[in-house]
Amino acid sequence: MKIHEYQAKAILARYGVPTPRGEVAFKRDEARAIAERLGTPVVVVKAQIHAGGRGKGGGVKLAKSAEQAGELAGQILGMKLVTPQTGAEGRTVKQVLIEEGLDIKREIYMSVLVDRATACPVFMASAAGGMEIEEVAREHPEAILREQINPVVGMQPYQARKLAFGLGLAPEVVSAAVPFMQALYRAFVETDASLVEINPCVITGDGRVVALDAKMTFDDNALYRHKEIRELRDLDEEEPLEVEASKYGLNYIKLDGTVGCMVNGAGLAMSTMDIIKLAGGSPANFLDVGGGASAEQVKNAFKILLTDTHVRGVFINIFGGILRCDVLATGVVDAARELSIQVPIVVRMEGTNVAEGQRILKESGLNFTIANGMKDGAEKIVRLAGGAQ
Repeated sequence: MKIHEYQAKAILARYGVPTPRGEVAFKRDEARAIAERLGTPVVVVKAQIHAGGRGKGGGVKLAKSAEQAGELAGQILGMKLVTPQTGAEGRTVKQVLIEEGLDIKREIYMSVLVDRATACPVFMASAAGGMEIEEVAREHPEAILREQINPVVGMQPYQARKLAFGLGLAPEVVSAAVPFMQALYRAFVETDASLVEINPCVITGDGRVVALDAKMTFDDNALYRHKEIRELRDLDEEEPLEVEASKYGLNYIKLDGTVGCMVNGAGLAMSTMDIIKLAGGSPANFLDVGGGASAEQVKNAFKILLTDTHVRGVFINIFGGILRCDVLATGVVDAARELSIQVPIVVRMEGTNVAEGQRILKESGLNFTIANGMKDGAEKIVRLAGGAQ
């Protein structure tokens, strides 16, 4: 789960991470009033959406008066902000963060995330603050410093000092950077975050280390332990079909292709997308109905698949273990009858009650195509959905 910048800064501040003074505004007049309260010569007006690259898209502006802050907020609120992370459809800005301007002397990058290779948290830092870290990693990987953290003992002061000196920080700044990094790590661990990113983290003229920007992403599986964080979820910032799928306990991610996929098990889902690409098609989604899905869940999953207007065909690829093939077939047939489906459907089933499942499909009177294996199913659905893309 993602949250907005202003929400992330509020959480980090509770752990002792210095952040600029600021408040969120939903209207132009609110923005002007906040700027007056801040009382600084310059304030920053920042669009709040779940995407990076806001400055390049025109979503971050500097104002030199409270009146100008209100004007800029009025321009940004309601705008369709397009960034490299939103795609061409963009996001509508519904709130802005009004924040004090700082005397910035240097920008650096910091983040904490889980290194899957070592199954440990890793603290990353780079002197290339303010830049897209993906670009830095691609062109200058040596510019990114990494410090693996033992989750049992946490981030030690010597590790923070090692990173600080590696960034070339002056000795007097190192004394501020070390507690900053340790506080950032504590926030990461204690909120069950999967990512904490500060880009840029700035060094001010008076030697302070401040999180000028903040991004936090949380492990959905741990949100039951953090009711206050779960309540920060902004459904307007999420893909509507993904929100709908979450209501039924389905794992759904929308993609850009035309072949809808319904699969049980994440590994099989990934393999299914690969084999569709191999056959010349393009998957329209990742959809894992899970091992123990009921006929009702299968029916709801099918509805979600077909709500995507880009879908020109559906490939159902199920290995019947906990989810029996006859249960799947019943749910698919019920959904197909209710929705008056117009696109081709290819079904590949193996496992428990496969013969009964195939019988249900064949005797339904509906136009299902039964596949003999994954490769055969992928080739058939790509052909029926309009060929290679």
